[in-house]
Amino acid sequence: MANTTFSGPVRSENGFRVVTKNPTTGAVTETSSFGDDIAITGTMTVGTFTVATLPDVVEGGLIYVSDGAAGSPILAFSDGTDWLRSDTGAAVAAS
Repeated sequence: MANTTFSGPVRSENGFRVVTKNPTTGAVTETSSFGDDIAITGTMTVGTFTVATLPDVVEGGLIYVSDGAAGSPILAFSDGTDWLRSDTGAAVAAS
């Protein structure tokens, strides 16, 4: 297992692992795993935006829009064309 800093894109043919190492025992514990599927056992944080600062759409993207449900916060996903509200499927809007 390498401990390296990269300044450009990184590719792995066997996925990526996030681990912690106990400084006393040296025991390594896997905390996150990234491959074809991702299992999250803790809290996941996604990007936070307002309707005015929405990023370009990315099919399958997931964001938090602090005012996207008529001024209220909402989780939104992208179909590749629009950012859509997770509760109704309508486009996010500030009002």
